[in-house]
Amino acid sequence: MGTDLGASQREHWQDVYDRNPHMYGAEPSKPARHALEVFTARGAQEVLELGSGHGRDALWLADQGLQVHAADFSATALDQLTRTAEEQGVADRVETHLHDARTPLPLTDASVDGVFAHMLLCMALTTDQIHALVDEIGRVLRPGGVLVYTVRHTGDAHYGTGVSHGDDIFEHGGFAVHFFDRALVEDLAEGWELVGVESFEEGELPRRLWSVTQAKPMVG
Repeated sequence: MGTDLGASQREHWQDVYDRNPHMYGAEPSKPARHALEVFTARGAQEVLELGSGHGRDALWLADQGLQVHAADFSATALDQLTRTAEEQGVADRVETHLHDARTPLPLTDASVDGVFAHMLLCMALTTDQIHALVDEIGRVLRPGGVLVYTVRHTGDAHYGTGVSHGDDIFEHGGFAVHFFDRALVEDLAEGWELVGVESFEEGELPRRLWSVTQAKPMVG
C-alpha cells in the first residue's frame, strides 16, 4: 500500500465528518464499555483513545471520571469533540491530539495507564505500520498498562472482496480495511501479556470483529 491510499483515506474521513456531524451518535460503543471495565479493574486513571472521531467514547470515558487523551487525524471530528466536551462539562478531563496513526504518538514515555482503539488498527495501515503503532502504544503505556483494541478479521463477509490493496487490505464504498488474522494478533502481542481475544459482531452486515486485550509487562 502506498502513501496515496493513506492520503485518500484521510481526505475521505474528513469529508465524512464534514457531511455527517456526530455520525455515530452520542451513546458509547460496546467496546468502550468493555474497555472501561478493563481500565477500572486495573486502576487506570489516565487513558488514550486512538481514532476517537467526534468523541462518543472519549467523552463517555471522561464522564466516568477518567482523564482522556483523544487522538484522531480529522480536525473536523476533534473540533466537534471539543465543543461537545464543553457542553457536557467534561472539557477539563479531555485533551485532543491531531494525530496520524502512521506517525509517533504525541505523548511522553510511560504517561498513560490504558489505550483504547475501536477499529483504528484495522484501517488503511500496512502490517509494518500496525507493528510500529503498537510499539508506540507500548512506549506511552506505564508498566502494567493495558491496550484494548478491536479489529475486523478475516472471517468478516467483506474480507477478500472489493478493491484489493494487498497486505489483506480491501476497500468498500471508499473505506479501506486491513483485515486481521490470528497470526497478526499473536505477533502484535509478542512481549506483552495477551489477556484475551473475544469475538463479537457490530452493524448491519454484520461486521465481524475481535476485541483484543493485552497488557504491558511490569518491570523491576
